[in-house]
Amino acid sequence: MPRLQKNPTLYPHPFSRAYWRDAAMELKDVRILVFTALMIALRVAMKNVYIPVFPPNVRINTAFFINALSAMVFGPVVAILSAIITDTLGCILAPNGAYFFPFILTEIGGGLIFALLLYRVKLTPTRVILSRFCIDLFINILLNAPLMLLYYKMVLGKSYMMFQIPHILKNLFMFPIESVLLTLFLSLLAPILYRNGMLYDKGEGLKIRGKQIVLMVCLFVVGAASVIGYLYYYYSNNSISKDFTPQERYTVNCTMTDHVDDRTDLWQDEDTVCIVESAHKKFFEGETTYNVLVYTLDKEALDAKIAEARAEDPNSTYGLAEIHGYSKTPASKDDVLTLVGKATIVCKDKTGEVLSFQVSEVEPAKETHFPGLPGSPGIYLTFLGDMAIMEGNSLGVNYEKRRDPYAYRSRARGRRPGARASSCPRAHP
Repeated sequence: MPRLQKNPTLYPHPFSRAYWRDAAMELKDVRILVFTALMIALRVAMKNVYIPVFPPNVRINTAFFINALSAMVFGPVVAILSAIITDTLGCILAPNGAYFFPFILTEIGGGLIFALLLYRVKLTPTRVILSRFCIDLFINILLNAPLMLLYYKMVLGKSYMMFQIPHILKNLFMFPIESVLLTLFLSLLAPILYRNGMLYDKGEGLKIRGKQIVLMVCLFVVGAASVIGYLYYYYSNNSISKDFTPQERYTVNCTMTDHVDDRTDLWQDEDTVCIVESAHKKFFEGETTYNVLVYTLDKEALDAKIAEARAEDPNSTYGLAEIHGYSKTPASKDDVLTLVGKATIVCKDKTGEVLSFQVSEVEPAKETHFPGLPGSPGIYLTFLGDMAIMEGNSLGVNYEKRRDPYAYRSRARGRRPGARASSCPRAHP
């Protein structure tokens, strides 16, 4: 079979029409297609083959060696198609959990980055190091985090912390080791592939020197600073409560109800229900601050509403358990609940120990009527402390008359002497 004549030009960057034309031409080379099939088979077979570094979790996935080698040979166009086939076959032949289509983006991203930095270029350790760094930072950390969040929420029905500290530290720690091993691996195979006409550079420059070591150190520092800075910003400006599953929200609300019942006697003659308004995790401190709305429960109104709901729908799940699973908005609309206070509770993540506890009462609801135009009923505003509600919608009204808050701090654990039993059901139906 005659060998396809290809342009042997090396390109300094992939931002040219000729580069992409030559990359697309690889689809017409039968040898490249056969090589691609072999690489796909190897990548699927090696997906679950690891080199242990610090067992059980710190290890090197050997598939990335094949990914880099193949992308270096056949370029970005074939790399994208190869990644799609590899991910699909891997999920069929060697499944690792439920199939989730968006994970295909990590396969495509990894192959594409290797191809853009290693295909039709003069091979250097700097390019190898940069390719590995980009995959660790942009694919394994930044792209993988939202995909895992979607996977946990849509497939597993659980919440997922956006950026897992052990996962990030593992990628940063392994980056220099993987870069050195990948450089050695490609330096051994590049001359063989060049002699067989499948590569455009001999790879004679693939030797790590002092400046490459300095580059790896600098990239490690840049990566660590970028991730730490983003994590600090993320945890400082985002509430983790928005990612709670119904079961997790129920559990946290019940826990906060117990903490309020145990540590204050403001509502000792009432049945209380606590709803987490927001939850902020302190970065690297292992603490979470919960801002909690405290409601009292009208049991007679609840019984009447349950009977009404069951009369309309015998399969209705409305009841005390559903109320304890409320978020902020449903709780504000349920007329069996009355907002009576707010609490700020700081808990230790590992043990659940309460490190700080503050609670204050809110002003009772006051309704004010503002007359409208002739023939108009006007506007009714209901004031709850510093919040104004009009027809169920929260407005940006600043109500200045406030009651001096009653604050209570405690570092004690356990139930306050004489505290009543919690109204929170122990099991979510």
